[in-house]
Amino acid sequence: MALRIDTYRLPILNLLAATLLAGILAGCVTMRPPAPPIPPRPPPLPPAPIAIPLRLDAARFSQLEDWAQSDMRNALQAFQRSCAVLSRKPDESALGGVNYAGTAGEWRAACSAAVSLSASSPDEARGFFEAEFVPYRLSQRSSPGGTPAPGLFTGYYEPQLRGSRTRQGAYQTPLYGVPTDLVNVDLGLFRDALKGQRIVGRVTSGRLIPYPARSEIEGAGLSQSMPLLFVDDPVDAFFLQIQGSGRVVLDDGSVVRAAYGAQNGQPYTAIGAVLIQRGELKREDVSLQSIRAWLAQHPAEAQQLMNANASYVFFTEQPIGDPALGAAGAQGVALTPEASLAVDLTLHPLGVPAWLEATAPDPDASKPERKLDRLLVMQDTGGAIRGAIRGDVYWGFGADAAAIAGRMRSEGRLTVLLPKSVAARLGANAEFAGPQ
Repeated sequence: MALRIDTYRLPILNLLAATLLAGILAGCVTMRPPAPPIPPRPPPLPPAPIAIPLRLDAARFSQLEDWAQSDMRNALQAFQRSCAVLSRKPDESALGGVNYAGTAGEWRAACSAAVSLSASSPDEARGFFEAEFVPYRLSQRSSPGGTPAPGLFTGYYEPQLRGSRTRQGAYQTPLYGVPTDLVNVDLGLFRDALKGQRIVGRVTSGRLIPYPARSEIEGAGLSQSMPLLFVDDPVDAFFLQIQGSGRVVLDDGSVVRAAYGAQNGQPYTAIGAVLIQRGELKREDVSLQSIRAWLAQHPAEAQQLMNANASYVFFTEQPIGDPALGAAGAQGVALTPEASLAVDLTLHPLGVPAWLEATAPDPDASKPERKLDRLLVMQDTGGAIRGAIRGDVYWGFGADAAAIAGRMRSEGRLTVLLPKSVAARLGANAEFAGPQ
């Protein structure tokens, strides 16, 4: 069947088609793409952290518990070593922290009096501190308007390891020296508000990036660092990093010190806290000894647990020197057993004497804790030491030191001793804004 078209209708159809085409073309010209959706309003920024001030309140020596019965000769010797460092600072140089201790010039008189003392008796040492200083109790609230936060004090010591200069036999775990590509940046050089803060990393393609964490170093090693020594126990090597320095008895009978050299800049995580979180240990049972026991009982999981602490310490080799003293602390002076204290350097300066009222374990774990009322000198710091009323007591070398330091965890009070010239400026009390 043929298709029939009415020819008289063609002009009309052509006109309608032309009209429709014109409309379509006009629409193509004038149409606009739909407006993009209005993005949602960003959430408000979190409020800036509130700096809780560190408060100092003047006290009398008679208010310090057991002050009159304490033997401070070791503390005086530690302070004399600190004075050797302070004496090299310009008079106008601030001691550090939040600057409650004033300038080096304000410590000249006390240091001059200290270096001339032999301190042959406890009374002479105590008399020196009473003549030159004013005690100030430290406190810091746990929150704005809250009650003062309790202090926390722990201990550290110098362990002994077995090692070799070559990787052989049982000596398979490296103690690395400071890597050549490790960059330590003092942020205070760039912003005044960042004084006392540092970041650590390495430069790659012109950019500063984080340094590898423990798991990567343990798994792949370090191309930019040569091992100083090799030890026979990876757990011993791990706890050497926690303590910061230690003595290594080499396979030839000689003894050297693996002293703190640097750190990879990664955050410190206490593996005891990880075991608590996992339900493996109770909080009241956590100690160096209980953590070591868990690692020994779970050898297949030991490295994974240790890797939870991304922080990694690099060492320098040093001679032992005076065996009665420890390695040099953050101030650069040898640590004195039971007279040196590690503190948070964002808050506290180095070289300041401080009276501690706390408790400490007896070396014999079956015996009760004993009072620890002791004059110490702030001479060191540590990755886990954060807060105003927070400190790590250095207990020295040997089995007793390990037994005490590994189990010490005590609430306590801290009182700093400041030169009378600083006290005259501070008055009866003063507050200093801590880091945010």
